[in-house]
Amino acid sequence: MQITLERKPLDQVDAGALIVPVFEDVKEQRFGAPDLLESGEFVGKSHDLLLLHNVPGIAAKRVLLAGAGKSVEFRPAECRKLAGEALRFLKARSVKTACWALGSEHASADFAEAVVEGAVLGDFEPDRYKTGNDKKSFDGLSLTGFPVGTSLDDSIARARILAESQNYARALVNEPANHLTPAKVAEAAQALAAEFGLEYEVLDRARMEQLGMGALLGVAQGSAEPPCLIVIGYKTARPASSAHLGLVGKGVTFDSGGISIKPADGMEKMKYDMAGGAAVLGAMRAIAQLKPAVRVTALIPCVENMPGSRAQRPGDIVKAMSGKTVEVINTDAEGRLILADALTYARKLGCTHLVDAATLTGAVVVALGHLNVGLFANNDAMRERVLRAAAAAGDRMWPMPIEDDYKEYLKSAFADISNVGGRWGGAITAAMFLKEFAEDSPWVHLDIAGTAWLDDGKPFLAKGPTGVPVRTLVRLALDWQD
Repeated sequence: MQITLERKPLDQVDAGALIVPVFEDVKEQRFGAPDLLESGEFVGKSHDLLLLHNVPGIAAKRVLLAGAGKSVEFRPAECRKLAGEALRFLKARSVKTACWALGSEHASADFAEAVVEGAVLGDFEPDRYKTGNDKKSFDGLSLTGFPVGTSLDDSIARARILAESQNYARALVNEPANHLTPAKVAEAAQALAAEFGLEYEVLDRARMEQLGMGALLGVAQGSAEPPCLIVIGYKTARPASSAHLGLVGKGVTFDSGGISIKPADGMEKMKYDMAGGAAVLGAMRAIAQLKPAVRVTALIPCVENMPGSRAQRPGDIVKAMSGKTVEVINTDAEGRLILADALTYARKLGCTHLVDAATLTGAVVVALGHLNVGLFANNDAMRERVLRAAAAAGDRMWPMPIEDDYKEYLKSAFADISNVGGRWGGAITAAMFLKEFAEDSPWVHLDIAGTAWLDDGKPFLAKGPTGVPVRTLVRLALDWQD
């Protein structure tokens, strides 16, 4: 999709559609909106859309009135969604080009970036494997309404990088497990590193055995597909901080549950159990281009969790890289096991601050639904860093408790710790398990199980993977200050 800044007067813009936000509390609006507002036919509520054809005095073939709600509540996050919704609405009607007309009160770089991000995200379709000839495309988007002399080249470029990187993560998550094995994730990461000048290393089974990664290898042993631990590094040419940010993403390319096998209903979605790893790779794609002033290393432990003849069993005891022993009560609680060794290895590489992203628990979906990421932290300052980044990026996150008393749920009579803590507080006990391996490093855990996948598409986003929390991780790196 070509994205440009339109310099012509609004009435002279020649596009497939002119997109005009309309506010329910603003009466002085163009293109027939006041009359429509007065009649009640179109009230300007959030995400109301009305397409007008052949508006007199307007060169554009159509005008799309896009309900934006109350003007005082219209922020970049709402604008991002509206931009995605408008594009998907027009694309479904075979419109190929559009121009966004931001009013003077919203003609800023923040809103321009939101429009671009929303449009690029809205343009993504999960139809790679469909063979029909009915796929629709969108060719060009322009933005108008900015003061003369305004330069938005950097903002447009930054927004495109962020959205395309989020779509990169979505495309990875959308790959079926027979096409995206752990080895194929490593190949994708290697290609990404080569394209954008990042350091790349992959640890194979033999190397992980040497390092004592028994927790990770225990999960992998039931599959014929070999495991790997992918490491991608970004080094800034202008370091402004002594910090070394470690991003760790769960990479279970398919999760059957292992011996503690999942129900058949919905198991096809378990290809998305590597969404955390995909988000970390997407973040590194953007970080390499936007060049924050902090060192960043990404680690993605990749396995299949399968119930093969060599699969680990409930009751097995494994020894993690940290030296801790873990009693495996439930083989379907595998994500925390592979993350445990990845967190330890991140510390070994010198990462001073850690963030992990994982589709870790169904319990977080019970607690927060599909709207908020569950955020856990062992450090107040680190928690606030990530929450600020999430707010700026438009990702919704909710801080959850992680008090020491919850460790009681993870007691084992036979090992240092068990991998599950029973029925109650499942998202919290999973985070408590990971906290043992983050040790004293400032650390945040993002449980994205409820937010990484849409069972039903939204008006602004296609069904399937969302790419959460790519934008937050990138913003965290870009805004990093000691």
